[in-house]
Amino acid sequence: MKLDRDWIPGPEDLDWIEAAAEPPIAPLLAIERAAEPERVPIVDRATGRVLAALAAGRRRIVEVGTAFGYSTLWLALGQPDGGSIVTIDPDRERTDRARGWWREAGIADDRITVVNAPALSAFAAGDAALAGPFDLAFVDALKPEYAAYVEELVPRLAPGALLLADNVLWSGRVAGPRGSAPADPDTEALRAFGPAVLRDTRFIATILPVGDGLLVGGYRG
Repeated sequence: MKLDRDWIPGPEDLDWIEAAAEPPIAPLLAIERAAEPERVPIVDRATGRVLAALAAGRRRIVEVGTAFGYSTLWLALGQPDGGSIVTIDPDRERTDRARGWWREAGIADDRITVVNAPALSAFAAGDAALAGPFDLAFVDALKPEYAAYVEELVPRLAPGALLLADNVLWSGRVAGPRGSAPADPDTEALRAFGPAVLRDTRFIATILPVGDGLLVGGYRG
C-alpha cells in the first residue's frame, strides 16, 4: 500500500491514541483539574506520556520547573524501581501541593528531592542534590533562561543522557509569521533555543510535534 506522505495526524488520531492507552491514575487527573482554573502551566497529557516512556531505564532525573508536579509524576511513573528525581522550583506552596499528589500516587518522599530556589541560583550555589550525573534532564521553566539551563546541565549529564525541553514550538509562535513588530521575549528566546540545540554537536537532537513541542536530545558525552 502506498503511503500518503502529505498526511498529518488530526484530532481524531490523537483521540484514538489516548483511548488506546491506559487511563491516567487519579493523582494525575487531580493535578489536571487543579491546574486549569488556577492557570498553572503543566505539560499536556500526550507530552506526559512521552516523558514517562523516555524515563524508562533512567535512574537519575533532574527537572527544571516543578509547578504542580504533573510532569514530575509522569517521569516518576516511568522510572525503574530505585530511581530518583531532583526537581527545581522557587514556589514552595506549589511544590508542597505537588508532594501531596505524589504521595497519593504512592511515590515515596525520598524518591523526589525538591530544591526550592530559582534554577540558575540553585546551580550556582552548588547544591549537592544537583551534582549529577543525571540520566535525563527535563526543562520547563523560564523561557529566556533555557539556554543557560542547558549550559548548567551539560556538566551534570551522564554520557547517553537525554535532554528534554517543553514548549519549543510555543503554540505555533516560534514558526509562525514574524511580521514587522518584534516578538515577545519568550518567543524570541525559544526561536533561538531550538535551532541552537539542534545544531549543537554535543547532542543528537530533534523536536517532536507533540503538545507544545518537545525537544529531545541525546547527549554524546
